[in-house]
Amino acid sequence: LYLVRHAKAEERGDAWPDDSRRPLSDDGIEQMRKAARGLVRLGVALDVVLTSPYVRAKQTAELVASAFELRPPIVDLPSLTPNGTFAEFLEDLAEQTRRGRVAIVGHEPDLGEMAARLCGLRHALAFKKGAICRIDIKTIPPSGAGDLRWFATPRMLASLRKP
Repeated sequence: LYLVRHAKAEERGDAWPDDSRRPLSDDGIEQMRKAARGLVRLGVALDVVLTSPYVRAKQTAELVASAFELRPPIVDLPSLTPNGTFAEFLEDLAEQTRRGRVAIVGHEPDLGEMAARLCGLRHALAFKKGAICRIDIKTIPPSGAGDLRWFATPRMLASLRKP
């Protein structure tokens, strides 16, 4: 599993009274584009990208998917919105049993809490905007604690160069 926090979004305020429609900022788009290229340079491949239906998360999912030559499908999951629960997410994830490499695009603090639960940790992991972590699990849905393999900021991923 690759957990991805959405990239930098436009500021909350009068311009975006409906938070679910708040888009990525230009800086966020560029930062995530570079981070997604870093994933490709790491040799990551994805079978599917699961995303919150909020605009900023969907845009992030699109940027991640578009970096891959074999573009993975993108699936909206209401369980990944800030109102979703971990139990609802696990039900949705159970539908992905045939897919081994799954990216999950969501929001803080839910994503950090999800990462902790998937790894069997007591405290949430803190995701910066655009950060990505890899958690290896034995089965989908997980039947036990997974292993946190790496956790990278968008700047770290963007700094990766072609071999």
